[in-house]
Amino acid sequence: MFRERRRERREEQEATRYQMRQRMISIGDDYVIENDHGERVYRLDGKALRVRKTILFEDMAGHELCKIQERMLRARDSMEIEGPDGNRAALVQKAMITPLRERWVIKTEGPDLHAQGNIVDHEYTIERDGDKVAEISKRWFRVRDTYGVEVLPGENDVLILAATAVIDTMAHPDR
Repeated sequence: MFRERRRERREEQEATRYQMRQRMISIGDDYVIENDHGERVYRLDGKALRVRKTILFEDMAGHELCKIQERMLRARDSMEIEGPDGNRAALVQKAMITPLRERWVIKTEGPDLHAQGNIVDHEYTIERDGDKVAEISKRWFRVRDTYGVEVLPGENDVLILAATAVIDTMAHPDR
């Protein structure tokens, strides 16, 4: 009886998994995002030759879902995620004090999200109020510049994926 209930709860709480693959030869940060069925669902198009770093988050039909832009002249590095209507959906910043592991803050209209763990090696979680909302891991894949993002149900997948791309871009400025 209890095993059956546990299994039902697990099925209800199935997370959506995505695979983010950075293009090897590209100008700017370009990603293709596939779902767990291997279907290409999103594309991130890094715009090169601009004063501030800009990345367009689009579906595969080319519709812009959000725009990511670097915030200039700030005390600490930050990037803003704007919705298709031009309003700010989130602001991603590296936390000021990071004694043991890297931490990032994703400021949204609701409760803020916090990313912490080994950001450089793509092994971290994103939490809201202490509850995990997403997990990012490279260990699921053997291919270079590919990592997985597991988003829990009820979360804004596009926002989580955009924030993950922002953190990757800011943590690896030399790419």
